[in-house]
Amino acid sequence: MTARILVVDDIPANVKLLEARLLAEYFDVMTAADGYTALAICERNQVDLILLDIMMPGIDGFEVCERLKASRKTAHIPVVMVTALDQPADRVRGLKAGADDFLTKPVNDLQLISRVKSLLRLKTLSDELRIRADTAHTMGIDDLMRAGEGRIDEAGQILLVDGRANSQERIIKALKPVADVLALSDPQAALFEAAESPFDLVIVNANFDDYDPLRLCSQLRSLERTRFLPILIITEQGADEMVVRALDLGVNDYIIRPVDPNELVARSLTQIRRKRCNDRLRASVKQTIELAVTDPLTGLYNRRYLDNHLNVLFNRSMARGRPLSVLITDIDRFKQVNDTYGHDGGDEVLREFANRVRSTIRGADLACRYGGEEFVVVMPDTSPEIAATVAERLRAAVESAPFRLKHSGEALNVTASFGIASRMGSVLTPDQLMKQADLALYEAKNTGRNRVVAAAA
Repeated sequence: MTARILVVDDIPANVKLLEARLLAEYFDVMTAADGYTALAICERNQVDLILLDIMMPGIDGFEVCERLKASRKTAHIPVVMVTALDQPADRVRGLKAGADDFLTKPVNDLQLISRVKSLLRLKTLSDELRIRADTAHTMGIDDLMRAGEGRIDEAGQILLVDGRANSQERIIKALKPVADVLALSDPQAALFEAAESPFDLVIVNANFDDYDPLRLCSQLRSLERTRFLPILIITEQGADEMVVRALDLGVNDYIIRPVDPNELVARSLTQIRRKRCNDRLRASVKQTIELAVTDPLTGLYNRRYLDNHLNVLFNRSMARGRPLSVLITDIDRFKQVNDTYGHDGGDEVLREFANRVRSTIRGADLACRYGGEEFVVVMPDTSPEIAATVAERLRAAVESAPFRLKHSGEALNVTASFGIASRMGSVLTPDQLMKQADLALYEAKNTGRNRVVAAAA
Protein backbone atom coordinates (compact mmCIF):
# COMPACT_ATOMS: atom_id res chain seq x y z
CA MET A 1 0.00 0.00 0.00
CA THR A 2 1.52 3.32 -1.08
CA ALA A 3 0.20 6.74 -0.09
CA ARG A 4 1.30 10.29 0.71
CA ILE A 5 1.26 11.06 4.43
CA LEU A 6 1.70 14.49 5.99
CA VAL A 7 3.36 14.56 9.44
CA VAL A 8 2.65 17.77 11.38
CA ASP A 9 4.64 18.44 14.58
CA ASP A 10 6.67 21.39 15.85
CA ILE A 11 9.31 19.14 17.47
CA PRO A 12 11.85 17.98 14.84
CA ALA A 13 12.74 14.79 16.73
CA ASN A 14 9.09 13.65 16.69
CA VAL A 15 8.84 14.39 12.96
CA LYS A 16 12.03 12.45 12.18
CA LEU A 17 10.87 9.45 14.22
CA LEU A 18 7.47 9.20 12.51
CA GLU A 19 9.00 9.89 9.11
CA ALA A 20 11.50 7.05 9.51
CA ARG A 21 8.82 4.56 10.55
CA LEU A 22 6.56 5.48 7.62
CA LEU A 23 9.38 5.48 5.06
CA ALA A 24 10.24 1.95 6.19
CA GLU A 25 6.73 0.96 5.03
CA TYR A 26 7.38 2.70 1.66
CA PHE A 27 4.98 5.59 2.24
CA ASP A 28 5.68 8.98 0.66
CA VAL A 29 6.12 11.38 3.59
CA MET A 30 5.73 15.16 3.73
CA THR A 31 6.32 17.24 6.87
CA ALA A 32 5.16 20.51 8.41
CA ALA A 33 6.27 22.25 11.61
CA ASP A 34 3.06 24.21 12.23
CA GLY A 35 -0.64 24.28 11.44
CA TYR A 36 -0.56 27.05 8.84
CA THR A 37 2.10 25.23 6.79
CA ALA A 38 0.08 22.02 7.02
CA LEU A 39 -3.07 23.73 5.70
CA ALA A 40 -1.10 25.27 2.83
CA ILE A 41 0.40 21.88 1.88
CA CYS A 42 -3.05 20.27 1.83
CA GLU A 43 -4.37 23.02 -0.43
CA ARG A 44 -1.56 22.57 -2.95
CA ASN A 45 -0.91 18.82 -2.88
CA GLN A 46 -2.69 15.51 -2.85
CA VAL A 47 -2.48 14.21 0.73
CA ASP A 48 -3.88 10.80 1.68
CA LEU A 49 -3.56 10.98 5.46
CA ILE A 50 -2.43 13.47 8.14
CA LEU A 51 -0.66 12.66 11.41
CA LEU A 52 -1.38 15.80 13.40
CA ASP A 53 0.13 16.94 16.69
CA ILE A 54 -2.18 18.91 19.00
CA MET A 55 0.10 21.19 21.00
CA MET A 56 1.69 23.52 18.42
CA PRO A 57 2.43 27.27 18.26
CA GLY A 58 0.11 29.52 16.23
CA ILE A 59 -2.96 27.34 15.83
CA ASP A 60 -3.26 24.04 17.63
CA GLY A 61 -4.19 20.66 16.13
CA PHE A 62 -7.85 20.99 17.05
CA GLU A 63 -8.23 24.14 14.95
CA VAL A 64 -6.21 22.70 12.08
CA CYS A 65 -8.50 19.67 12.04
CA GLU A 66 -11.63 21.84 12.12
CA ARG A 67 -10.39 23.88 9.16
CA LEU A 68 -9.50 20.78 7.18
CA LYS A 69 -12.91 19.21 7.75
CA ALA A 70 -14.71 22.48 6.93
CA SER A 71 -13.12 22.72 3.47
CA ARG A 72 -14.70 20.74 0.63
CA LYS A 73 -11.25 20.26 -0.86
CA THR A 74 -9.73 18.62 2.24
CA ALA A 75 -12.69 17.25 4.23
CA HIS A 76 -12.14 13.73 2.89
CA ILE A 77 -8.53 13.45 4.18
CA PRO A 78 -8.30 11.20 7.28
CA VAL A 79 -6.77 12.95 10.29
CA VAL A 80 -5.01 11.03 13.08
CA MET A 81 -4.23 13.14 16.13
CA VAL A 82 -0.89 12.19 17.67
CA THR A 83 -0.66 13.59 21.16
CA ALA A 84 0.67 13.22 24.67
CA LEU A 85 -2.72 14.36 25.97
CA ASP A 86 -4.59 11.38 27.32
CA GLN A 87 -7.57 12.94 29.07
CA PRO A 88 -11.02 11.82 27.83
CA ALA A 89 -12.01 15.48 27.35
CA ASP A 90 -9.18 15.92 24.83
CA ARG A 91 -10.34 12.94 22.81
CA VAL A 92 -13.93 14.18 22.86
CA ARG A 93 -12.75 17.59 21.63
CA GLY A 94 -10.75 15.87 18.88
CA LEU A 95 -13.80 13.88 17.79
CA LYS A 96 -15.87 17.06 17.65
CA ALA A 97 -13.15 18.68 15.54
CA GLY A 98 -13.49 15.82 13.05
CA ALA A 99 -10.50 13.62 13.92
CA ASP A 100 -10.74 10.09 12.53
CA ASP A 101 -8.40 8.42 15.02
CA PHE A 102 -5.93 8.98 17.84
CA LEU A 103 -2.41 7.83 18.69
CA THR A 104 -0.82 8.53 22.05
CA LYS A 105 2.86 9.41 22.40
CA PRO A 106 5.17 7.56 22.55
CA VAL A 107 3.68 5.94 19.45
CA ASN A 108 3.76 2.15 19.26
CA ASP A 109 4.96 0.94 15.83
CA LEU A 110 2.25 -1.71 15.54
CA GLN A 111 -0.48 0.76 16.42
CA LEU A 112 0.91 3.38 14.03
CA ILE A 113 1.06 1.15 10.96
CA SER A 114 -2.22 -0.69 11.59
CA ARG A 115 -4.12 2.58 12.16
CA VAL A 116 -2.58 4.23 9.11
CA LYS A 117 -3.32 1.29 6.80
CA SER A 118 -6.90 0.96 8.08
CA LEU A 119 -7.68 4.63 7.41
CA LEU A 120 -5.96 4.55 4.02
CA ARG A 121 -8.16 1.65 2.95
CA LEU A 122 -11.19 3.70 4.00
CA LYS A 123 -9.94 6.70 2.04
CA THR A 124 -9.37 4.58 -1.06
CA LEU A 125 -13.02 3.56 -0.96
CA SER A 126 -14.29 7.08 -0.35
CA ASP A 127 -12.09 8.43 -3.17
CA GLU A 128 -13.53 5.86 -5.56
CA LEU A 129 -17.05 6.86 -4.55
CA ARG A 130 -16.27 10.53 -5.13
CA ILE A 131 -14.86 9.75 -8.59
CA ARG A 132 -17.96 7.73 -9.45
CA ALA A 133 -20.20 10.52 -8.19
CA ASP A 134 -18.36 13.04 -10.38
CA THR A 135 -18.65 10.71 -13.38
CA ALA A 136 -22.35 10.16 -12.72
CA HIS A 137 -22.87 13.92 -12.54
CA THR A 138 -21.05 14.39 -15.85
CA MET A 139 -23.17 11.67 -17.48
CA GLY A 140 -26.38 13.04 -15.96
CA ILE A 141 -27.19 9.84 -14.06
CA ASP A 142 -26.83 11.15 -10.51
CA ASP A 143 -30.22 9.83 -9.43
CA LEU A 144 -29.55 6.36 -10.79
CA MET A 145 -26.19 6.11 -9.05
CA ARG A 146 -27.67 7.32 -5.77
CA ALA A 147 -30.54 4.85 -5.83
CA GLY A 148 -30.45 2.55 -2.85
CA GLU A 149 -27.74 4.44 -1.00
CA GLY A 150 -27.93 4.20 2.75
CA ARG A 151 -27.23 7.18 4.96
CA ILE A 152 -23.68 7.17 6.30
CA ASP A 153 -24.75 8.81 9.57
CA GLU A 154 -27.42 6.26 10.52
CA ALA A 155 -26.85 4.37 13.79
CA GLY A 156 -24.51 1.45 13.26
CA GLN A 157 -25.50 -2.19 13.77
CA ILE A 158 -22.82 -3.89 15.88
CA LEU A 159 -22.48 -7.52 16.96
CA LEU A 160 -20.50 -7.83 20.20
CA VAL A 161 -19.00 -11.24 20.99
CA ASP A 162 -17.94 -11.13 24.63
CA GLY A 163 -17.68 -13.94 27.16
CA ARG A 164 -18.38 -11.79 30.23
CA ALA A 165 -21.60 -10.02 31.12
CA ASN A 166 -19.99 -7.11 32.97
CA SER A 167 -17.77 -6.12 30.02
CA GLN A 168 -20.74 -6.52 27.68
CA GLU A 169 -22.61 -3.93 29.74
CA ARG A 170 -19.71 -1.45 29.68
CA ILE A 171 -19.21 -1.75 25.92
CA ILE A 172 -22.93 -1.46 25.14
CA LYS A 173 -23.12 1.66 27.32
CA ALA A 174 -20.12 3.24 25.56
CA LEU A 175 -21.52 2.55 22.08
CA LYS A 176 -25.16 3.42 22.81
CA PRO A 177 -24.93 6.99 21.40
CA VAL A 178 -23.73 5.77 17.97
CA ALA A 179 -24.89 2.17 17.50
CA ASP A 180 -27.41 -0.55 18.28
CA VAL A 181 -25.47 -3.43 19.85
CA LEU A 182 -26.42 -7.11 20.02
CA ALA A 183 -24.24 -8.91 22.58
CA LEU A 184 -23.66 -12.69 22.50
CA SER A 185 -21.39 -14.84 24.63
CA ASP A 186 -21.49 -17.94 22.40
CA PRO A 187 -19.02 -17.56 19.47
CA GLN A 188 -20.77 -20.13 17.26
CA ALA A 189 -24.15 -18.49 17.80
CA ALA A 190 -22.47 -15.18 16.94
CA LEU A 191 -21.09 -16.65 13.70
CA PHE A 192 -24.58 -17.74 12.67
CA GLU A 193 -26.06 -14.35 13.63
CA ALA A 194 -23.38 -12.46 11.67
CA ALA A 195 -24.14 -14.50 8.56
CA GLU A 196 -27.89 -13.98 8.81
CA SER A 197 -28.19 -10.31 9.84
CA PRO A 198 -26.97 -7.02 8.28
CA PHE A 199 -24.31 -5.89 10.79
CA ASP A 200 -21.86 -3.07 10.13
CA LEU A 201 -19.20 -4.30 12.57
CA VAL A 202 -18.29 -7.28 14.74
CA ILE A 203 -16.40 -6.59 17.98
CA VAL A 204 -14.67 -9.65 19.42
CA ASN A 205 -13.50 -9.36 23.02
CA ALA A 206 -10.63 -11.80 23.56
CA ASN A 207 -11.63 -12.64 27.13
CA PHE A 208 -12.81 -16.24 26.70
CA ASP A 209 -11.40 -18.82 29.10
CA ASP A 210 -11.74 -21.87 26.84
CA TYR A 211 -12.06 -20.50 23.30
CA ASP A 212 -9.58 -18.99 20.84
CA PRO A 213 -11.18 -15.74 19.58
CA LEU A 214 -9.02 -15.83 16.45
CA ARG A 215 -10.92 -18.95 15.34
CA LEU A 216 -14.11 -16.88 15.15
CA CYS A 217 -12.25 -14.15 13.23
CA SER A 218 -10.99 -16.76 10.77
CA GLN A 219 -14.49 -18.22 10.30
CA LEU A 220 -15.96 -14.77 9.69
CA ARG A 221 -13.37 -14.17 6.98
CA SER A 222 -14.04 -17.58 5.40
CA LEU A 223 -17.81 -17.25 4.98
CA GLU A 224 -19.02 -15.55 1.80
CA ARG A 225 -21.67 -13.54 3.66
CA THR A 226 -19.25 -12.12 6.25
CA ARG A 227 -16.06 -11.85 4.19
CA PHE A 228 -16.23 -8.06 4.00
CA LEU A 229 -17.67 -7.47 7.47
CA PRO A 230 -15.27 -5.33 9.57
CA ILE A 231 -13.87 -6.95 12.71
CA LEU A 232 -12.45 -5.13 15.73
CA ILE A 233 -10.73 -7.22 18.39
CA ILE A 234 -10.20 -6.20 22.03
CA THR A 235 -7.01 -7.62 23.59
CA GLU A 236 -4.90 -7.43 26.73
CA GLN A 237 -1.95 -5.04 27.05
CA GLY A 238 1.16 -6.71 25.62
CA ALA A 239 -0.71 -9.25 23.44
CA ASP A 240 1.27 -8.19 20.37
CA GLU A 241 1.51 -11.73 18.99
CA MET A 242 -2.28 -12.09 19.01
CA VAL A 243 -2.68 -8.66 17.37
CA VAL A 244 -0.21 -9.55 14.58
CA ARG A 245 -1.98 -12.87 13.92
CA ALA A 246 -5.36 -11.14 13.99
CA LEU A 247 -4.28 -8.55 11.42
CA ASP A 248 -2.86 -11.35 9.23
CA LEU A 249 -6.26 -13.07 9.36
CA GLY A 250 -7.95 -9.92 8.10
CA VAL A 251 -9.09 -8.31 11.35
CA ASN A 252 -9.47 -4.60 10.61
CA ASP A 253 -8.52 -2.98 13.91
CA TYR A 254 -7.83 -3.63 17.57
CA ILE A 255 -8.09 -1.89 20.93
CA ILE A 256 -6.23 -2.55 24.18
CA ARG A 257 -7.86 -3.11 27.58
CA PRO A 258 -8.80 -1.22 29.69
CA VAL A 259 -11.09 0.10 26.99
CA ASP A 260 -11.33 3.88 26.67
CA PRO A 261 -14.99 4.54 25.73
CA ASN A 262 -14.06 7.46 23.47
CA GLU A 263 -11.45 5.42 21.64
CA LEU A 264 -13.92 2.56 21.24
CA VAL A 265 -16.48 4.93 19.72
CA ALA A 266 -13.91 6.50 17.37
CA ARG A 267 -12.60 3.16 16.11
CA SER A 268 -16.09 1.69 15.74
CA LEU A 269 -17.29 4.69 13.72
CA THR A 270 -14.25 4.41 11.43
CA GLN A 271 -15.04 0.77 10.67
CA ILE A 272 -18.77 1.43 10.22
CA ARG A 273 -18.00 4.20 7.73
CA ARG A 274 -15.62 1.90 5.92
CA LYS A 275 -18.22 -0.88 5.72
CA ARG A 276 -20.88 1.45 4.36
CA CYS A 277 -18.50 2.96 1.82
CA ASN A 278 -17.55 -0.56 0.76
CA ASP A 279 -21.22 -1.54 0.41
CA ARG A 280 -21.97 1.58 -1.62
CA LEU A 281 -18.98 0.98 -3.83
CA ARG A 282 -20.01 -2.60 -4.61
CA ALA A 283 -23.58 -1.46 -5.25
CA SER A 284 -22.22 1.28 -7.49
CA VAL A 285 -20.13 -1.23 -9.45
CA LYS A 286 -23.16 -3.48 -9.88
CA GLN A 287 -25.30 -0.56 -10.97
CA THR A 288 -22.62 0.64 -13.39
CA ILE A 289 -22.48 -2.82 -14.96
CA GLU A 290 -26.26 -2.91 -15.23
CA LEU A 291 -26.29 0.52 -16.87
CA ALA A 292 -23.69 -0.69 -19.36
CA VAL A 293 -25.54 -3.87 -20.40
CA THR A 294 -29.22 -2.95 -19.95
CA ASP A 295 -31.53 -1.18 -22.36
CA PRO A 296 -32.88 1.78 -20.36
CA LEU A 297 -36.29 1.82 -22.06
CA THR A 298 -37.32 -1.83 -21.71
CA GLY A 299 -35.07 -3.15 -18.93
CA LEU A 300 -33.96 -6.05 -21.14
CA TYR A 301 -30.30 -6.68 -21.91
CA ASN A 302 -28.88 -4.59 -24.74
CA ARG A 303 -27.00 -5.56 -27.90
CA ARG A 304 -23.59 -5.14 -26.23
CA TYR A 305 -24.48 -7.81 -23.69
CA LEU A 306 -25.99 -10.06 -26.35
CA ASP A 307 -22.88 -9.93 -28.53
CA ASN A 308 -20.66 -11.02 -25.64
CA HIS A 309 -22.96 -13.58 -24.04
CA LEU A 310 -24.03 -15.25 -27.26
CA ASN A 311 -20.38 -16.10 -27.94
CA VAL A 312 -20.15 -17.80 -24.55
CA LEU A 313 -23.37 -19.77 -25.05
CA PHE A 314 -22.44 -20.74 -28.62
CA ASN A 315 -18.99 -22.04 -27.62
CA ARG A 316 -20.51 -23.98 -24.73
CA SER A 317 -23.07 -25.49 -27.09
CA MET A 318 -20.31 -26.57 -29.47
CA ALA A 319 -18.13 -28.03 -26.71
CA ARG A 320 -20.96 -30.00 -25.10
CA GLY A 321 -22.73 -31.02 -28.28
CA ARG A 322 -25.95 -29.47 -27.02
CA PRO A 323 -28.54 -27.60 -29.12
CA LEU A 324 -28.78 -23.78 -29.12
CA SER A 325 -31.57 -21.78 -30.72
CA VAL A 326 -32.07 -18.09 -31.44
CA LEU A 327 -35.30 -16.18 -32.01
CA ILE A 328 -35.43 -12.76 -33.64
CA THR A 329 -38.75 -10.88 -33.51
CA ASP A 330 -39.83 -7.58 -34.99
CA ILE A 331 -43.01 -5.65 -34.17
CA ASP A 332 -45.19 -5.45 -37.28
CA ARG A 333 -45.84 -1.98 -38.76
CA PHE A 334 -44.18 -0.25 -35.83
CA LYS A 335 -43.50 2.87 -37.93
CA GLN A 336 -47.24 3.46 -38.16
CA VAL A 337 -47.45 3.45 -34.34
CA ASN A 338 -44.77 6.13 -34.12
CA ASP A 339 -46.32 8.17 -36.93
CA THR A 340 -49.80 8.03 -35.37
CA TYR A 341 -49.12 8.21 -31.64
CA GLY A 342 -45.68 9.80 -31.53
CA HIS A 343 -42.52 8.45 -29.96
CA ASP A 344 -44.11 8.44 -26.50
CA GLY A 345 -46.75 6.03 -27.77
CA GLY A 346 -44.08 3.97 -29.52
CA ASP A 347 -42.05 3.78 -26.30
CA GLU A 348 -45.11 2.50 -24.41
CA VAL A 349 -45.60 -0.24 -27.00
CA LEU A 350 -41.93 -1.23 -26.77
CA ARG A 351 -42.09 -1.43 -22.98
CA GLU A 352 -45.25 -3.54 -23.02
CA PHE A 353 -43.80 -5.77 -25.74
CA ALA A 354 -40.70 -6.31 -23.56
CA ASN A 355 -42.94 -7.18 -20.61
CA ARG A 356 -44.73 -9.84 -22.65
CA VAL A 357 -41.41 -11.25 -23.83
CA ARG A 358 -40.13 -11.34 -20.25
CA SER A 359 -43.25 -13.05 -18.90
CA THR A 360 -43.45 -15.63 -21.70
CA ILE A 361 -39.91 -16.96 -22.14
CA ARG A 362 -38.32 -19.53 -19.82
CA GLY A 363 -35.95 -18.80 -16.96
CA ALA A 364 -32.85 -20.01 -18.81
CA ASP A 365 -33.58 -17.94 -21.93
CA LEU A 366 -31.80 -14.65 -22.57
CA ALA A 367 -33.98 -11.77 -23.82
CA CYS A 368 -32.42 -8.64 -25.37
CA ARG A 369 -33.53 -5.56 -27.22
CA TYR A 370 -31.50 -5.76 -30.42
CA GLY A 371 -32.34 -2.27 -31.64
CA GLY A 372 -35.41 -0.23 -32.55
CA GLU A 373 -38.42 -2.54 -32.52
CA GLU A 374 -36.34 -5.71 -32.91
CA PHE A 375 -35.77 -8.18 -30.06
CA VAL A 376 -33.69 -11.36 -29.68
CA VAL A 377 -34.22 -14.38 -27.43
CA VAL A 378 -31.35 -16.86 -27.03
CA MET A 379 -32.48 -20.32 -25.91
CA PRO A 380 -29.73 -22.65 -24.55
CA ASP A 381 -30.24 -26.43 -24.74
CA THR A 382 -33.24 -25.88 -27.00
CA SER A 383 -34.05 -27.92 -30.12
CA PRO A 384 -35.65 -26.36 -33.22
CA GLU A 385 -39.01 -27.90 -32.27
CA ILE A 386 -39.01 -26.46 -28.76
CA ALA A 387 -37.80 -23.09 -30.08
CA ALA A 388 -40.76 -23.02 -32.48
CA THR A 389 -43.12 -23.74 -29.57
CA VAL A 390 -41.63 -20.87 -27.51
CA ALA A 391 -41.87 -18.51 -30.49
CA GLU A 392 -45.49 -19.46 -31.17
CA ARG A 393 -46.39 -18.95 -27.51
CA LEU A 394 -44.80 -15.49 -27.61
CA ARG A 395 -46.54 -14.62 -30.90
CA ALA A 396 -49.89 -15.51 -29.32
CA ALA A 397 -49.10 -13.51 -26.16
CA VAL A 398 -48.49 -10.41 -28.29
CA GLU A 399 -51.63 -10.82 -30.38
CA SER A 400 -54.00 -11.97 -27.62
CA ALA A 401 -54.56 -8.68 -25.79
CA PRO A 402 -54.47 -5.05 -27.02
CA PHE A 403 -51.63 -2.74 -26.00
CA ARG A 404 -53.18 0.09 -24.01
CA LEU A 405 -51.47 3.49 -24.19
CA LYS A 406 -51.53 5.15 -20.78
CA HIS A 407 -51.11 8.71 -22.01
CA SER A 408 -54.06 8.55 -24.44
CA GLY A 409 -56.09 5.55 -23.28
CA GLU A 410 -56.04 4.08 -26.82
CA ALA A 411 -55.98 0.29 -27.23
CA LEU A 412 -53.78 -0.95 -30.09
CA ASN A 413 -53.84 -4.36 -31.70
CA VAL A 414 -50.19 -5.30 -32.12
CA THR A 415 -48.63 -8.30 -33.83
CA ALA A 416 -45.05 -9.42 -34.40
CA SER A 417 -43.12 -11.63 -36.79
CA PHE A 418 -40.62 -14.25 -35.69
CA GLY A 419 -37.60 -15.95 -37.22
CA ILE A 420 -35.84 -18.83 -35.48
CA ALA A 421 -32.62 -20.71 -36.16
CA SER A 422 -30.72 -23.47 -34.39
CA ARG A 423 -27.07 -24.42 -34.26
CA MET A 424 -26.57 -27.29 -36.68
CA GLY A 425 -23.70 -28.72 -38.72
CA SER A 426 -23.51 -25.87 -41.22
CA VAL A 427 -23.67 -23.15 -38.55
CA LEU A 428 -20.15 -22.67 -37.19
CA THR A 429 -20.26 -19.17 -35.66
CA PRO A 430 -22.70 -17.01 -33.68
CA ASP A 431 -22.85 -14.58 -36.61
CA GLN A 432 -24.02 -17.36 -38.91
CA LEU A 433 -26.68 -18.36 -36.39
CA MET A 434 -27.97 -14.79 -36.16
CA LYS A 435 -27.90 -14.47 -39.96
CA GLN A 436 -30.04 -17.62 -40.34
CA ALA A 437 -32.62 -16.30 -37.83
CA ASP A 438 -32.63 -12.90 -39.54
CA LEU A 439 -33.34 -14.49 -42.92
CA ALA A 440 -36.21 -16.46 -41.37
CA LEU A 441 -37.60 -13.22 -39.89
CA TYR A 442 -37.35 -11.58 -43.33
CA GLU A 443 -39.38 -14.45 -44.80
CA ALA A 444 -42.01 -14.11 -42.03
CA LYS A 445 -42.36 -10.41 -42.83
CA ASN A 446 -42.67 -11.02 -46.58
CA THR A 447 -45.21 -13.82 -46.30
CA GLY A 448 -47.91 -12.08 -44.30
CA ARG A 449 -46.43 -11.06 -40.90
CA ASN A 450 -47.69 -12.24 -37.49
CA ARG A 451 -46.15 -15.65 -38.00
CA VAL A 452 -43.20 -17.83 -37.01
CA VAL A 453 -40.71 -19.06 -39.65
CA ALA A 454 -37.88 -21.46 -38.89
CA ALA A 455 -34.64 -21.35 -40.86
CA ALA A 456 -34.18 -24.27 -43.22
CA ALA A 457 -32.10 -27.15 -41.83
